[in-house]
Amino acid sequence: MSPITDISQLDLSKKYTCADYLTWRFDERTELIRGKMRQMSPITWRVHQQISLNLVVAIHPFLKGRTWQAYTAPFDVRLPHAAGSADAQVTTVIQPDICVIRDPQKLDELGAIGAPDWIIKIISPETMDHAVRTKFSLYEENGVLEYWLVTPGLRNVVVYLLIEDRYELGGTYYSPGPIPVQTLAGFSIEWDEVFEGV
Repeated sequence: MSPITDISQLDLSKKYTCADYLTWRFDERTELIRGKMRQMSPITWRVHQQISLNLVVAIHPFLKGRTWQAYTAPFDVRLPHAAGSADAQVTTVIQPDICVIRDPQKLDELGAIGAPDWIIKIISPETMDHAVRTKFSLYEENGVLEYWLVTPGLRNVVVYLLIEDRYELGGTYYSPGPIPVQTLAGFSIEWDEVFEGV
């Protein structure tokens, strides 16, 4: 398959697979959502970067010495469906802001295949609808155990937990205190740590 070097070469009405996605060689960041290409907003605003760094700094020490791994965007996560996990069959490739994967068998040279255990999305006004609607249902159906929505403007963290294949609200945190991480037993992040420097 020939590499695609400009996003204008794509037919936005067409459905693509991971095999197609791997041939794309343009600068724009993209995801595949159920076969449809979605152009991502560039992460250039300072607050997003600050919160992402704060979270990674808080998470990393807890993971040291374990086989669990944390990754930040751009990091490809392929979400296979019943048809199979070969690149030509996978139609969803996402790039979470932050994800934690406990099963090292899900990792390969391309990124990860299969649902992360925990995904954190730092919301900007332009990504709000996508994070709350599209990604919410996508992560729910693919078995992401914990999904955090961090909203800098509101200075809050909304936690969803997968219970019997459905997301339930695990808590809304908007003031100083610990935010427990259900997928990492015994671990919590202080609200102040999330929003430090913001």
